[in-house]
Formats: sequence, structure tokens, C-alpha cells
Amino acid sequence: MAVADRPGAGSVPVVPVASGHSIPVLGLGTSHQGGYSHPAVVHALQTCGIRHIDTAKRYSCESLLQRAIRESGVKREDLWITTKLWHSDCGYESTKKACLESCERLGVEYLDLYLIHWPDAQVPGKSNREVRAETWRAMEELYEKGLCKSIGVSNFLISHLEQLKEDCVITPHVNQVEYHPFQRPQELVDYCRRRDIVFEGYCPLAKGEALTHPTIIQLAKKYGRTPAQICIRWSIQNGIVTIPKSTKVERIEENCKVFDFTIAEDDVEILNGMHDGRHVSWDPSFIV
Repeated sequence: MAVADRPGAGSVPVVPVASGHSIPVLGLGTSHQGGYSHPAVVHALQTCGIRHIDTAKRYSCESLLQRAIRESGVKREDLWITTKLWHSDCGYESTKKACLESCERLGVEYLDLYLIHWPDAQVPGKSNREVRAETWRAMEELYEKGLCKSIGVSNFLISHLEQLKEDCVITPHVNQVEYHPFQRPQELVDYCRRRDIVFEGYCPLAKGEALTHPTIIQLAKKYGRTPAQICIRWSIQNGIVTIPKSTKVERIEENCKVFDFTIAEDDVEILNGMHDGRHVSWDPSFIV
């Protein structure tokens, strides 16, 4: 998926989505367990030009984001807000209810992107495939009603997407998956591109593991950048919508300064070759 040249409202380039909307190629991730900072989010919106916020019900910070967005003064129409459906809410009726509850906590009338967070539904007496299909039918309705401008999935592999293709009507607009130099699932990326599914990558710094790798440190010195900027820029140059997370203002500023340099193709290939298959987050490969 090529990155569009025209900037978004916060001067970050955007990527076209099959829903007809455009997602900023760089976003700010949030998380649970100390993964949220009110001053950092406000700073990202007010000072760094961030207009893409990624959260989830599981992170327990949707209501906190409402306050940060309001305080930032950024208009709702200039923001791209993503949140996610946790597996405990999977199912036809519960999905619709959970979406409305997320909107209420976020203080918004619609979501720019709503994702099924995890392919394992864990509903007694029903197969994962069955629950994913009925959940996706609810997502399709939310999309058709305009409550969700785009809909997608997270941590879905080709097998999960193929099942959804057989069981449902609308192709997911986005698939958000772990992506960093050690985990570059190119077969999945290629599959998503063939089906016009935007590939979005989380954990671009491999939870810090990439920042101390000698190759990345060497490239950072070569380009006069930080290891984090090398990882984020590499991900974006590979056409991946990238959502680093940080609770520190200075780190967020650093992570956003990735649009004024380009990594040479030879060096991109060096980074591409670092893939060793390791996960620093969830591994969905065992889920049927």
C-alpha cells in the first residue's frame, strides 16, 4: 500500500482506505498497564501534529482520551480515532452494544475505525469461526449505518481472513498486526495488499528490543537519527501504517520526526533481512 503524498490535517501523510477515507500513516498508540499519559497525548495532538489515536476497550483509557482530545482543541473531524472490540464482547448483539459504549467513553458520535481485537472469541459451545462471522456481520451493520467509518481486524492471519471472506460480505478495511524488524510477516502483508486491506503495524520498536540491536544502532549513526526513528521510518517506507506508543513527551516528539529523511533501499533491505519470526506481543498462529 503506497503512502499518499498529500498530508493529513496534522501534516502526516495519509494512506487511502477501501472505505473511501484516508488514515494517517503515523499514529499514537496507547495501552494498558501504564501505557497512557494525559500530558503526552495532549502534547502529541497540540504540538507534534498527531491526528491518529489508537486505543481499545482492553486498555481502559477510552474515557481518559475523551478528556485529552477535548483539552487539545483539535476538531473531531480532523482526528482519526481507532478502538477495538475485546473478545469478551464478541457476538452479534454484544458487538453493537460494545461499539456504542466505546463511543460514549470516547465522547464521539462515530469511530473512524473499529477493529476486532483478537481472533480467539472464547465463546463456549461455538467455534471461533462461527463467532467471528456473526461478530463481523454486526461490524458490517455498524459500518453501513455510519457509526464506524471503517471496520477491520487485528492479529488476523491469512487463515482467519480467508474464513471471513467465505462467511461475510465486506472485506476488512484494515488488519493491525505486530510489525518490526524481527517480525515482518511479508506473506500476510502481500495477501492484505492483494485484497486492498490496509496493513497497520503495532510494536514498531519491538517493545524496545530493536533499539539496542547493533545493526539498527549503526544505521542510526549513519543517518544521524535515533534507533527508534530508523525503525519507524523503515516501517513507513515499507508501506505500513505505523503506531508507536510512548508516555513520554520527548519520545513522542522523536517518534514523529521521521518525514524529513529517507532510508536508502540497500539499508531497507538490511532491515528487512533481520526478520527472525520472534513475537514481542501476542502470537495468533495457534488460533483456528
